[in-house]
Amino acid sequence: MSTPLALTAPLAASGAASEHRPLIITLFGLFVVATLIITVWAGRQTRSAADFYAGGRQFTGFQNGLAISGDYMSAASFLGIAGAIALFGYDGFLYSIGFLVAWLVALLLVAEPLRNSGRYTMGDVLAYRMRQRPVRTAAGTSTIVVSIFYLLAQMAGAGVLVSLLLGITSDAGKIAIVALVGVLMIVYVTIGGMKGTTWVQMVKAVLLIAGTLLITFLVLMKYGFNISELLGKAAENSGKGAAFLEPGLKYGVSATSKLDFISLGIALVLGTAGLPHILIRFYTVPTAKAARKSVNWAIGIIGAFYLMTIALGFGAAALVGPAEITASNKAGNTAAPLLALHVGGADSAGGAILLAVISAVAFATILAVVAGLTLASSSSFAHDIYANVIRRGQATEQEEVRAARWATVLIGVVSIALGALARDLNVAGLVALAFAVAASANLPTILYSLFWKRFTTRGALWSIYGGLTTSVVLVLFSPVVSGKAGSMFPAVDFAWFPLENPGLVSIPLGFLLGWLGSLLSKERPDEGKYAELEVKSLTGVGAH
Repeated sequence: MSTPLALTAPLAASGAASEHRPLIITLFGLFVVATLIITVWAGRQTRSAADFYAGGRQFTGFQNGLAISGDYMSAASFLGIAGAIALFGYDGFLYSIGFLVAWLVALLLVAEPLRNSGRYTMGDVLAYRMRQRPVRTAAGTSTIVVSIFYLLAQMAGAGVLVSLLLGITSDAGKIAIVALVGVLMIVYVTIGGMKGTTWVQMVKAVLLIAGTLLITFLVLMKYGFNISELLGKAAENSGKGAAFLEPGLKYGVSATSKLDFISLGIALVLGTAGLPHILIRFYTVPTAKAARKSVNWAIGIIGAFYLMTIALGFGAAALVGPAEITASNKAGNTAAPLLALHVGGADSAGGAILLAVISAVAFATILAVVAGLTLASSSSFAHDIYANVIRRGQATEQEEVRAARWATVLIGVVSIALGALARDLNVAGLVALAFAVAASANLPTILYSLFWKRFTTRGALWSIYGGLTTSVVLVLFSPVVSGKAGSMFPAVDFAWFPLENPGLVSIPLGFLLGWLGSLLSKERPDEGKYAELEVKSLTGVGAH
């Protein structure tokens, strides 16, 4: 549908959009100014590479848990999942389950050993017992690619959100919004580093939980706190009846869609433990115990949030309806803001204020997450590729941080360009692609490096490059990019891979290639180094 946004959003239809637009712009402006003040303050305290990359390792377990929550609860969580549930019911809620369960893998297998083994990046862990230059190059490349995939989702969410609020209907206007977000994220990272980014993420996590709690309370209050009544109304209003509350509306249509569901589930559950912007958060705490505590806090906060997505998604289906949601955005990304408008009163100042507040919170979410992603990729470029590969370990800390800042600018420009292309895709689906790439390229090498004595440099390279190449190629030739309505290039069809998520193929292949490359390698693993890494990762002895 190409109905103008200004006509489809009830706020605009009632004529209240222009009346309350100054309030909307003021709230956005206040948040941007407040976060810039935090960033400048943190930037003044960023004096060393440890400050820029790891915030000086000064954050407590609770603070880091809050920041991890802020980093993890992205536009996919707030906008994409609400939209997926509102349009596909039970099948949409699978995203919430997958994103939450994934934390158990991160907690049990990765968080503490990684904190003990590395300094700033995933490349530090791999380089400990393997040839530095090739594995650091591979780790840096993988980190940048995964981060850019994840950034696509945030950029798409930003374009949709601000377009809804400001009544922008032109493609040029939406692209300008994506560019604005890109510029802001470059400023946050180049000035504030990890300290600034962490404080922004903590503020954003508090705002997001508070905003979601408010909407959940108002939705449940409308139905007398009777969840059965809410679900019944959502099913009735969806046009799908009882099928809306049962499995199969999206992923049970055909054999291919069932395989797509398995692929999505594998990618979501295994992807978190390989996400670069989540992995670097474990380096910001002083001890392994604090790393463990931060993940426990994150699980509690994130778990509460994903439970509330039930009210967001089914509330949007019940009160807004799929027709209005898809008219505003085909992928359903505006379901949560439109729900805020309806629970506050579609034709009232209260609705307009609630829409503005919730959208400002969502915008805060996007800014915090893109800052974390950009920091992860620029840090990996500067620390792994520039300092240890190009300069062979001879770069000073100041040169390394300067390289990270320039990398931030370049990654920001690339993200703006790709985000403009992805502006009409569901942001939860886009993030699931990033999870698949992370689980295919990063997770096998991290686990093998930490827990398998015979793992070699060749195994690491085969695993990273094989998993990365396979997952990216399968995405490029999937229905997400071409061949159907809602894809990046709907007018052309070069999709030969039938699944929308490559995880079912690329993740097992990443593990297989790491194993096979190690077995076929003539390199003898350094058992002494492995023993050192094992002691270090499990006990924290000698950790930075």
